[in-house]
Amino acid sequence: MDQLAPTEKYSPFRFFSAEQWSQFRADTPMTLGEDEVRRLRSLNDPVDLEEVKRIYLSLSRLLSAHVEASQLLFRQRQAFFNAMDVVKTPFIIGIAGSVAVGKSTTARVLKELLARWPSSPKVDLITTDGFLLPNEILRRNNLMERKGFPDSYDVGALLRFLSGIKSAQRNVRAPVYSHLTYDVVPGEFQTIDRPDILIFEGINVLQPGKLPKDGKIVPFLSDFFDFAIYIDAEEELIHQWYIARFMRLRETAFRDPDSFFHRYSQLSQAAARAIAEGLWTNINLKNLRENILPTRARADLILRKGANHLVEEVALRKL
Repeated sequence: MDQLAPTEKYSPFRFFSAEQWSQFRADTPMTLGEDEVRRLRSLNDPVDLEEVKRIYLSLSRLLSAHVEASQLLFRQRQAFFNAMDVVKTPFIIGIAGSVAVGKSTTARVLKELLARWPSSPKVDLITTDGFLLPNEILRRNNLMERKGFPDSYDVGALLRFLSGIKSAQRNVRAPVYSHLTYDVVPGEFQTIDRPDILIFEGINVLQPGKLPKDGKIVPFLSDFFDFAIYIDAEEELIHQWYIARFMRLRETAFRDPDSFFHRYSQLSQAAARAIAEGLWTNINLKNLRENILPTRARADLILRKGANHLVEEVALRKL
């Protein structure tokens, strides 16, 4: 992450090796078991109990400090405005990064760790997949090969959802996505009812969009975040992980006749790999370079992974 730190003097981040970072765990207890970690991790993701101890317990402790500070500030604002009836809004954690880099595992592990704090907060997790435009609309607008790019999402629905959460509304609904059918599920929703913490995960959640020239307020998704995390790795490593995951899915989920990608399971290994390489080069790599990676420096914390898919370095934004 040298490009994030042109000089030690001017970098907005502090950098820690994984070993240094692990020391910040202090007395944070381990509340997950090995079987639970295996259940939470994504396909081809080697995260285990040792990685949770090494990286995620320290992160849980840091987030706990941020949530407590947010709650204190809220109480001070209540007193300032003499408005004790105002409801505390959820603390929102955004998680961004490329496909196949391990965002989903990070989000699920954090959800379980945060929910097991002594205060037993209510923690919910939402992914941006459900806010993708339906395939019918993507096809109509020739956007199927840009699925996952910023213009393939219902940005209005995303902003309405996050605005409802930050306004402490009850029963805010998020659309549901099926990875089996590779499409939004019509009429199916996940309801979020005033959690203490909401984890919001997606490849482009830190995307700023176009700034208005007339000074009007144009909200971005990240405007609603209290803390943002970016999962990072070298481009070639993500490429390898993507291909390996695709080939593994070809032997598992793609074999389901109802799967959108079932046809790939019928191909030879060489033909399937060629398809995977094409999807990576023409869609995912392009999206990474044009939209995802440019948002990395907007995060509050960056988890940098090495060849073994485990975190090697942590960058934390200075206060």
